[in-house]
Amino acid sequence: MAEVLSQSQIDALLSAARSGEMNLNRSDQDSEKKYRKYDFYSPRKFTKDRLKMISGIFENYTRIINSRLNGLLHTTSEISVESVEEQRYYEFSNALSDGDVLTLADVEIQGKRESEEAPVLIHLSTGMALNMMDRLMGGQGDASSKAPAGYGFTPLELKLYETIVKDLIATLGGSWENYIDLNFVFRRVESNPTLVQLIGLDETVVIIGISIKFPNASGRMNICLPGMMLTNIFARIAAMNQVGRGEGEKNSKEIMDILRDSQLEITAELGRTQLKLWDIYYLNVGDVIDLGRSTKTPVDLYIGGQPWFSGKLGTQGGNMAVKIWDTYHVQTREEK
Repeated sequence: MAEVLSQSQIDALLSAARSGEMNLNRSDQDSEKKYRKYDFYSPRKFTKDRLKMISGIFENYTRIINSRLNGLLHTTSEISVESVEEQRYYEFSNALSDGDVLTLADVEIQGKRESEEAPVLIHLSTGMALNMMDRLMGGQGDASSKAPAGYGFTPLELKLYETIVKDLIATLGGSWENYIDLNFVFRRVESNPTLVQLIGLDETVVIIGISIKFPNASGRMNICLPGMMLTNIFARIAAMNQVGRGEGEKNSKEIMDILRDSQLEITAELGRTQLKLWDIYYLNVGDVIDLGRSTKTPVDLYIGGQPWFSGKLGTQGGNMAVKIWDTYHVQTREEK
């Protein structure tokens, strides 16, 4: 039942409306729907299902590298996928600074490398990279807290950085194995990515943000997948699925031809009875066991332990035989 206002409450509402303390248009403003602006200049290439698929692939990847990093750096870590976003490359490029280091990797799709395809880009935050290198050399990862802003890696640190990212790239293909055979191959490390045009600024890319947490530090790893590469991969996956369905329909006839030549044991059950162990012990040649069935009662034929047919017992060519009379339905077989 709706609440009934008292006279004092009505007077208070009227007084608030006259004084301007109550906004009468507020309900209309609150009920107005807010829509996200769509940029027609840069339309989305990948659906939510595709991005969800990529998210699942890299969640599998984080589980793989979690155990590998724990063994390589002798520590415990928490690695998880934070975001999977479709962007333009300039949004990823503008977030980089002069001191950042990018790793370039090529993709081999089903054993073939696309030479003209843009590379996969992997970026580790400077603090996280220094923490890993310090742990790799036997430290506790304290060097990352002492690094100033805009820190540039030394040649020795770049070699250690290369060792770590090569291990991360080597396991990247395993996370795709449920969909397609991919192999990621290390190309080089780029110490000043802002001066190198690796991908077209307006080209669509998918950025996977991965959070890495150590006991005394935390950072982020970003993986940039070019849109054209992903389009080719999804096209190959769709083609493989179509071929798989076509081959299944084509081979069904061959499978049935093979099954037609298989041999199955058919058992005819004349009847059933129960005897005491004492009676079975004293059975001799010539004794008669009453099955409790008439000779005119149909005989059940079993295939694979299930009743399939009923028939009449007789002889043919001097051999005992069963003439099939009826076929049991599936429901009858299950009940028996």
